[in-house]
Amino acid sequence: MERGGDGKKLAKKDGATEEYDDQGNLVICHLSSTRRVTLAEHNGTILVSVREYYTKGDKEFPSAKGISLTIGQWKVLKNNAAAIDDAIQIFKSN
Repeated sequence: MERGGDGKKLAKKDGATEEYDDQGNLVICHLSSTRRVTLAEHNGTILVSVREYYTKGDKEFPSAKGISLTIGQWKVLKNNAAAIDDAIQIFKSN
């Protein structure tokens, strides 16, 4: 995987773009102006991170506020998405 490392978007073969944060992590999506989901590799382990970011100077950095999931943990969460959605509906109806 080619990394931007400077927070820029890089063109892919199919014309789509990939966005990388200032640490070279692949940005999957922005949940808000300060929260994002990223994919990174740390010590040989791929991590899915949901984290808040802060700005220092002209760079953005991930804060300690968030969670990094291994692929196994991500799969468990993803496989339970319907149960989470069901629980949200129960909370809303009470």
